[in-house]
Amino acid sequence: MGRRSRVRRLQQQQQQQQQQRPGSAEDGAEDGGKRSGAGWEGGYPEIVKENKLFEHYYQELKIVPEGEWDQFMDALREPLPATLRITGYKSHAKEILHCLKNKYFKELEDLEVDGQKVEVPQPLSWYPEELAWHTNLSRKILRKSPQLEKFHQFLVSETESGNISRQEAVSMIPPLLLNAHPHHKILDMCAAPGSKTTQLIEMLHADMSVPFPEGFVIANDVDNKRCYLLVHQAKRLGSPCIMVVNHDASCIPRLQVDVNGKKEALFYDRILCDVPCSGDGTMRKNIDVWKKWSTLNSLQLHGLQLRIATRGAEQLVEGGRMVYSTCSLNPIEDEAVIASLLEKSEGALELADVSSELPGLKWMPGLTQWKVMTKDGQWFAAWDDVLHSRHTQIRPTMFPPKDPEKSQAMHLERCLRILPHHQNTGGFFVAVLVKKSSMPWNKRPPKCINVGNFVSVSVSLPSVTVEHGLGSQCVLENEDK
Repeated sequence: MGRRSRVRRLQQQQQQQQQQRPGSAEDGAEDGGKRSGAGWEGGYPEIVKENKLFEHYYQELKIVPEGEWDQFMDALREPLPATLRITGYKSHAKEILHCLKNKYFKELEDLEVDGQKVEVPQPLSWYPEELAWHTNLSRKILRKSPQLEKFHQFLVSETESGNISRQEAVSMIPPLLLNAHPHHKILDMCAAPGSKTTQLIEMLHADMSVPFPEGFVIANDVDNKRCYLLVHQAKRLGSPCIMVVNHDASCIPRLQVDVNGKKEALFYDRILCDVPCSGDGTMRKNIDVWKKWSTLNSLQLHGLQLRIATRGAEQLVEGGRMVYSTCSLNPIEDEAVIASLLEKSEGALELADVSSELPGLKWMPGLTQWKVMTKDGQWFAAWDDVLHSRHTQIRPTMFPPKDPEKSQAMHLERCLRILPHHQNTGGFFVAVLVKKSSMPWNKRPPKCINVGNFVSVSVSLPSVTVEHGLGSQCVLENEDK
């Protein structure tokens, strides 16, 4: 039998089976294309926003105030509101803001779409100068509603030209707490895709009368492809004060600068350490987290996060400020990293009290006590309780300090944890560290090592020398010389 005959015969058998199945064609039509019993619509499975282990874990740790658990979970199940930030330098940003407030936002007042009143975008109460806004308007409504067509076109054109950027609200917090000024030397250790980096560049250009600020931003990411995203973001601002480098942040080398003909190690005034994390604070937009969440992700990332934070602290100048942040609610990735870093610094670092720096921002103080849970639900309150067979998965640095006095001196309550239901945001953690003296193992000036690959956008720096292990040198010269 030929191939065509076999195919024709198979098709006939399938048609006969379809006719014998009662009401199947009508059922499909009534479902409007849904696959009955499979939970499918439009070809995608519907994700159930439940995870019993997640609820058990965070209820046990008591990260949510008493009586607020249901609001916390309800907020996590709701879609994240769209937030936008007006980018660019101050004079330009104020023109965009004026246009939005006095034209487009006014047109949204008393507007109804599909019988529902459109909520006018509101400014984020804690973001300076009303340069960040949030709205419950979904992309679908913006695209399909004729009444909102002009507003949608304005947003698209301004986003493409770099005047507006869609950035999650909580992601705007770390650069604000870094408190950068135009003369600061800044390192962004895990910078891609670059929304925080652009905020830092804008801070360098706060004084528009100075075209070439004294300070600069070095933006690093371990992923080479994501580094090109950084370059794209930086180019939109047209700043001469940014360099993008591609290196593992946990061992990023120290650069040397030429100062009056002498080589000196480069220490940064400000360091942003927004580390890779499990991301359970992003459940509202990354709904896959609901079914994939496990404590194993946090246990595996803790070591890397601590190494990155430690390397950042080493390169911070005395008196400088480092912001450590994650989009995770898990103390293993948050307070445990900070506590371990403070302990090994032997007083060289301290947590800054930033409670009054962002008026209007609602946050919970950091935890001072927590436990560690394995992926199968086994709890450990202290390192001494951990079975030897678990030592590869659980480390001593994951637990709170044993000594109550030492724990109290750390002031872990100065850390900020942002919960989704307090201001309709994602979940987030941020801690601000100030360096008081050199790290104990870093008293002698360290030797520089190979920087790896880098991609540069024109940089207004003094000449920067990088020493390689074989004694060769790579000199990055100022283009303006």
